[in-house]
Amino acid sequence: MHSILIVDDESAIQQSLKGVLEDEGYKASVAGTGESCLDLLRKRLFDLVLLDIWLPGIDGLETLQRIRELENAPEVIMISGHVTIEIAVRATKLGA
Repeated sequence: MHSILIVDDESAIQQSLKGVLEDEGYKASVAGTGESCLDLLRKRLFDLVLLDIWLPGIDGLETLQRIRELENAPEVIMISGHVTIEIAVRATKLGA
């Protein structure tokens, strides 16, 4: 079973995405900050991270950069309700 980590500071979005993914047969976990995301990734392997750009503490782009430095880094898809082309280009250059 593929495992997906959902990283978003809004619990309603976390639970909505988690419910949809679990209904489709994925194992889904949630984190509310970039720091907690990185802690989870150091403890276990995930196949995919759905990562919000706007997070408290370190933002999604900084989190993405740190994920890329991890051994066995998972694929990352950036998510956001509000983003600019500049941010999208930067995320792509960082490996999202």
